[in-house]
Amino acid sequence: MSNTGYGELKLFCGSSVPTLGKEIADYLHLPTGRVTLMRFADGEIYCRYEENARGEDIFVIQSTCHPVNEHLMELLIMVDALRRASAGRITAVVPYYGYGRKDKKDAPREAITGRLVADLLVTAGVHRVLTIDLHAGQIEGFFNIPVDHLRALPLFADYLGRKGLTNGVVVAPDDGAVRRSKQLADRLDLPLAVIFQRRVGTDTKEPVQVVGDVEGLTPILIEDIIDTAGTVTRAADVLLAKGCVPEIHVCATHAVFAGPAMERLSRPEIREAIVTNTIPVPPERLLPKMTVLSAAPLLAEAIRRIHLNQSVSLLFT
Repeated sequence: MSNTGYGELKLFCGSSVPTLGKEIADYLHLPTGRVTLMRFADGEIYCRYEENARGEDIFVIQSTCHPVNEHLMELLIMVDALRRASAGRITAVVPYYGYGRKDKKDAPREAITGRLVADLLVTAGVHRVLTIDLHAGQIEGFFNIPVDHLRALPLFADYLGRKGLTNGVVVAPDDGAVRRSKQLADRLDLPLAVIFQRRVGTDTKEPVQVVGDVEGLTPILIEDIIDTAGTVTRAADVLLAKGCVPEIHVCATHAVFAGPAMERLSRPEIREAIVTNTIPVPPERLLPKMTVLSAAPLLAEAIRRIHLNQSVSLLFT
């Protein structure tokens, strides 16, 4: 595999998503690069690449998932080492972009962490970013470098299409999910409903209105992130009260699963939780009703096209 602008394609993986990194490498029929990552006694991170990077087209695969600060700092240090090793181009492959939930100031004296992380990556030496389902699309505009923002929606649409949920309805659990919910409904040729919610706290919303018919239908909820699953469970309560079939399917790209998320997803009305492996789900948190779709083919094909200077837009459809 070669291109005209940079050297050889090389993949390096941080410690956050080793399985996803290997799946990407296997898809591309490439080995993962040799890099030493270790911790000093006080927790500081040490990074050294064990092979040549000068002039090469380097892709660093690292999700900024739990522990978020640790993995973010590791990514920055890996990029800094590559920049000092004179890498030709450095692409940060960040399947889950942490700190993306603060993309604007909702109250005085708040930080905009989505922009802060973008500035950190660019300052460290990243030339390009490849990611999946940013929490807010405007985060792309926080970068002054190219950003390839992929969507996991085709993965969910293909999976659900094979299940044949002809009696389904796609439900946006809040107004922020309307666009992706409509896209999924269009792909599956299903009706759309929207739950409008009112924010009552930093991480809390309460439903106030359902627009669309859900009575007697099987709901399909789609989110970019499941954190504590509060939004999902409140949406489930409203849908059940409106007479939906008690077999709710929940789709989410990033399985953060913090706090009481697993307990909330275990309720019997939630028939299936479908997530991707942008964040690894440990075996002890893998519920029997949970399906994990691999994002590796999507990311690997994007990496191949970026390296060969080919269009990435086909991956959006």
